[in-house]
Amino acid sequence: MKHREAVGAEGGVEAVSVDIYDQVYHLRGTDPEYIEQLAALVDTKMRAVAAQGNTVDSLRVAVLAALNISDELLALRARFDALAGNADRTQDSFRSRAGTLAGMLDEVLEDRRAG
Repeated sequence: MKHREAVGAEGGVEAVSVDIYDQVYHLRGTDPEYIEQLAALVDTKMRAVAAQGNTVDSLRVAVLAALNISDELLALRARFDALAGNADRTQDSFRSRAGTLAGMLDEVLEDRRAG
């Protein structure tokens, strides 16, 4: 169940009601669709955790879902950092190669001037 109500006095902030694990939460933000996406992700994770375990304690399910989401976040951060590091090394390699080629070109040009 989703319900939006515009709140113009707060600079584009809207109230959004979302349903997470059969509980309704009233949230506010500037991007209701994004809030709904976040709520859907949390709801999906909580239901997946509940389906795998024997607990009906919603707090325990929420903590386990948060741990799963945190694990995904840290894995993605590590992947991003690795890719960013590779990009930096590639850029350094290109700069080094460009410097080498520029030096070779300078030598050829000097040989032509001298010869």
